[in-house]
Amino acid sequence: MARSPERPSSQCHSPPLFLLLLLLLLARDAGVSGNPGSALAHGGTKAMILPLILRAANSTLRFPAEGDHWRRRLRHLQGSDDQKQSARTRLYDDLLSNGYYTTRLLIGTPPQEFALIVDSGSTVTYVPCSTCEQCGKHQDPRFQPDKSSTYQPVKCNADCACDDEKNQCTYERQYAERSSSSGVLGEDLISFGKESALVPQRAVFGCENSETGDLYTQRADGIMGLGRGRLSVMDQLVEKGVISDSFSLCYGGMGVGGGAMVLGGISPPPDMVFSYSDPNRSPYYNLDLKEIHIAGKKLPLDARIFNGKYGTVLDSGTTYAYLPTTAFDSFRDAVMKHVDSLLKQIPGPDPSYKDICFSGAGSNVSHLSETFPEVDMVFGNGQKLSLSPENYLFRHSKVLGAYCLGIFKNENDPTTLLGGIIVRNTLVMYDRANQKVGFWKTNCSQLLEKLHFGDSSLLTPAPAPSDPFSGNSTTAPQPVLSPSGSPDMLPGEWNVSLITFDIHVSMNKSDLVPHISELAEYIARDLEVNASQVSLISLKSESQGSLIRWSISPSGSADFISRDAAVGIISRLIEHGVHLPEKFGTSKLVDWKVERLSERTWWRGHQSVIVVGVSVFVVFSFSAFFVWHFWRHRLGGTAYRPVDSAHPEQELQPL
Repeated sequence: MARSPERPSSQCHSPPLFLLLLLLLLARDAGVSGNPGSALAHGGTKAMILPLILRAANSTLRFPAEGDHWRRRLRHLQGSDDQKQSARTRLYDDLLSNGYYTTRLLIGTPPQEFALIVDSGSTVTYVPCSTCEQCGKHQDPRFQPDKSSTYQPVKCNADCACDDEKNQCTYERQYAERSSSSGVLGEDLISFGKESALVPQRAVFGCENSETGDLYTQRADGIMGLGRGRLSVMDQLVEKGVISDSFSLCYGGMGVGGGAMVLGGISPPPDMVFSYSDPNRSPYYNLDLKEIHIAGKKLPLDARIFNGKYGTVLDSGTTYAYLPTTAFDSFRDAVMKHVDSLLKQIPGPDPSYKDICFSGAGSNVSHLSETFPEVDMVFGNGQKLSLSPENYLFRHSKVLGAYCLGIFKNENDPTTLLGGIIVRNTLVMYDRANQKVGFWKTNCSQLLEKLHFGDSSLLTPAPAPSDPFSGNSTTAPQPVLSPSGSPDMLPGEWNVSLITFDIHVSMNKSDLVPHISELAEYIARDLEVNASQVSLISLKSESQGSLIRWSISPSGSADFISRDAAVGIISRLIEHGVHLPEKFGTSKLVDWKVERLSERTWWRGHQSVIVVGVSVFVVFSFSAFFVWHFWRHRLGGTAYRPVDSAHPEQELQPL
């Protein structure tokens, strides 16, 4: 969900100016000497890497609501350096199908787990509280303070707004699309799972008592604030001295999803591109954008156009990109001119919006650069960030091989807002200590594993945009925990033998068993296949529900699912999911894969023939035996016995 940077209420007062300056000086001093021997070192410190997970399409923008004209269409840790640890975690989902990435955060003792939207445009981190009177139904159970032995309320004081009883500090956040979150502030241990080297740390967070708008309807539990501010997770961990003042995000590519988040510094690759980021320009992470080039040609724009209102803001919580009107018109015209003789312009997938879409580009993402132009963003220091087509396009959900511009007009707002689409398959380093933001093209879906194996694996050349179905793999790459995004379409003449997918349903296994046929009907309807094609593979109990594995097989007597039919099924499955009645609770797509016909094993490819052959052989063998036995008795009589031998049936039982 793409939400504009938050508009904080006046409930928490800013600290004195001298204190802010002192904190900034301490943060800058946190990383001094580098350690070239560690890929996770920054100023000799280890970094904390955290997973991210992507979520909901009804996303919003996170900018102040006053005078807001944002388009609401988005679907959207260290004492001394040697003592500092790192927080590392995965990102889940895909940017465009869910609208946001989430990470897993553990709070309390024993830990309670939550899926939180990673948002560099927000400060406070909050989760629904067990006392919430107006909270939606989210991915995980609400936080229960009374079940955590380490929880403490933040008592009312002069630096915060307080509840009606003047007992506990409160918070309130409002967003441009008119959603809001409010509640009380508490303090507890937070941690980031087994993949993080950082030990649990005490931190202040929000315990929601009310939420409205998209926050109420989204699947994610809450927000993890990475912006600048006293309540930001980053600021709190930096102030404790457990991480250096830097964090990094890496979003997966088109249709792949996943990625990684690192809290703490990493050694930047030698070819990382940097832009100055002025912390005093606005409360958000700004870039010093000066020019945009299309296919090597500079757009005829005054550099001041990128410095209006909040300037050029990079926000991980926003899905797409938004340019001031003049800049957008120039960008759109240049792209359309480049593809005019190559592609056909078509209507967008949603008639409510005038999306600019083109057909005929083909379904392989790695070949898009043969049709669409390269885009360069040039910063004030002369360095440029090169964008491949996947960094400014999204896949048309209704037309195979069609794509739409993921950069929109920002209407009457002069701010330039760059959302997650701009940095897909790009490691983005928010080096707050040195007031700069770095960009490096890489395969984000594999970054976490690379970081685990040290320097050399991280500093490898960036790959071209990957196509999940290309190469020699027999199955599509698996989404991380929660799949998302449109699948990159099947290359060549792929014919699919089987499509399997797992769905988590919040209903007990015993209650589901009587409804398997009914569930198959719902799945067939949503995926637009015959009910006879849907089969149950397995059903097992899991925490908070059941995991069901289904398969989609070829229809009728067909040997395979055609390429186009498979693409349609997978697209509907991932982009729209399976809608089950409320009586089954909530459902979530967990995993999916396809199997190519040409790469089936000999046994599976000839399974039916083998079964029939064995059956015929068994029947023939039994028939032959009975015929032989019958003729043996008719022609040969019984075996010879002496006259005086006893027949068992004639013997008398002893008295």
